[in-house]
Amino acid sequence: MKICPSYLSFILYNPIRKVLTDREKILDESGISASSVVLEVGAGNGFITEAIAQRAKKVYAVELQHGMVKKLRKRVEGFGSKVDILLCDIANCDIVEGLADVCIMYYSFHEIGNQAGAVRNIWKAIKNDGILSIYEPTIEVNKASMQETIGMFQAIGFERELERDSLFTRFVRLRRVKNK
Repeated sequence: MKICPSYLSFILYNPIRKVLTDREKILDESGISASSVVLEVGAGNGFITEAIAQRAKKVYAVELQHGMVKKLRKRVEGFGSKVDILLCDIANCDIVEGLADVCIMYYSFHEIGNQAGAVRNIWKAIKNDGILSIYEPTIEVNKASMQETIGMFQAIGFERELERDSLFTRFVRLRRVKNK
């Protein structure tokens, strides 16, 4: 798996991407409301994190790279204790069970090395009946790979609710439906 290095973070947060990405739509289709506690996996430099923090009650932003965390802290400092940054690999992170109403991964799951471990920890973190939203770039994740990702989450107890592909993005929303 190839991870976007922090020195290229300007690609992740730039004026063109802000224009081309409807972050409000992402939050809407992910079911994020003012009362939501959100786990964001692969927060990077905060492109989606800041939008989540403007809407949600609480955000737990998981990021693996020290360089990205430094940029993320700067981006979300105005939100105070509303955003907690967890510097860890989601596959090995000590996540509280039932922590989140929603988990969102925006262009990040394909970069995770230990996807099986990540799936287990995400399952643990999401409350029963909670939402998991996965967005992946079409240029890096083909349809078959996206279906494999969906299958891994379905195998542990998520059900597919909504799925779509656009020019740049593959998206699926799943719901945690049972305890395993």
